[in-house]
Amino acid sequence: MKILLTTVFDYPHAGGLSTHVTTLKAGLEARGHEVDVLSFSDISPLQQKLFAKGPSFVLNKLSKGSGIIWSHQVRQKMLYGLIQKHKAKGYDIINAQEVFATLASVESGIPTVTTVHGYMTYEAISRGSVVEDSPQAHYLLQKEIEAYTKTRKIITVDQRIKDYVLKQAGVEATAIRNFIDVNGFKPDKENRLSYRQKHGFAEDTNIIFVPRRLTKKNGVIYPVLALPQVLEKYPNTMLVYAGMGEALGELKSLIQEKGLGEKVKLLGAIPHELIKEFYALSDIVLVPSIHSAGVEEATSISALEAMGSGSPLIASAVGGLKEIVSHEKDGLLVEERNVDQLAQAMIYLLDHPEVGQKLAEHARRKIEDEYSHLAAAKKYEEIYLAALQQ
Repeated sequence: MKILLTTVFDYPHAGGLSTHVTTLKAGLEARGHEVDVLSFSDISPLQQKLFAKGPSFVLNKLSKGSGIIWSHQVRQKMLYGLIQKHKAKGYDIINAQEVFATLASVESGIPTVTTVHGYMTYEAISRGSVVEDSPQAHYLLQKEIEAYTKTRKIITVDQRIKDYVLKQAGVEATAIRNFIDVNGFKPDKENRLSYRQKHGFAEDTNIIFVPRRLTKKNGVIYPVLALPQVLEKYPNTMLVYAGMGEALGELKSLIQEKGLGEKVKLLGAIPHELIKEFYALSDIVLVPSIHSAGVEEATSISALEAMGSGSPLIASAVGGLKEIVSHEKDGLLVEERNVDQLAQAMIYLLDHPEVGQKLAEHARRKIEDEYSHLAAAKKYEEIYLAALQQ
């Protein structure tokens, strides 16, 4: 098949959706399909600024959420224009990656399947981009329902999102949990020292890695709150964050307030390929997600990557994390927002590195058995074929 993956966001970018697209593309191509991606990045920077980003910034100043809606509407129109320009390639099907990409793709007339990665309206509320129960929030929810009812098939990345789509739009979806490239993300601990030298970390530093977009639902403040307890016993410990987001300012203020400037490193958004080196050089990986405005973590790609990469994982017992992590077998689960539990879990793994190693070994086996991108691509292919028969 000739398959087109579409998104109204930038591609590639630092984030789970972009990672999903890259990994799905690799899996589908390995099965012999031809796969292209069209995204907002295919629009010229000048057009992006003049028609989407600039007006969105101004409108948000006038009324919170209005600029977000404007931007989504413009991105939808621009993506539709891109699809029209590329229709001559003869795509059999489009797999849209979110609501406004779905609306653009359906309008093109090419059979469309939608992957739902989250709760668009409620995530916007959680980020503070839209006010709860505002006209903007109602508009976004209406667009979600429109997209879910117009697309031929829906894939969700976990069971809760499947239930959400059914509740909001009355449409039955298929849940296919997130996945990773099991060949790309694999244990690489033999290069641990060379990666530490490359990135400026001492050999004897305990590196605790937080590969999270800096947004409220990802619970990124809690590792900083827990760090002082860890430092009491292990003063040579450092927190390393990889990601950007609207919580950056709050995180920086908290680091300064706690006097942890030399113990926390903020890498910002780094290339996905480089993330692999940080998994390899780390002693522990944290995914400290929380419930926020009704939103909870799906099948976290960061958690899957950590589990595939040979570093022990500590995650919050919320959402899809409870599905993928078996407590004390292939990772540790802690209560969300519980600073003491998080600190004690980190201290426990630093006290008992052999336990962490066993957790990591079991996690790797689980990833190979249950979360391979090749197995997931086969499931996607089956959904595409079913959609084409409608």
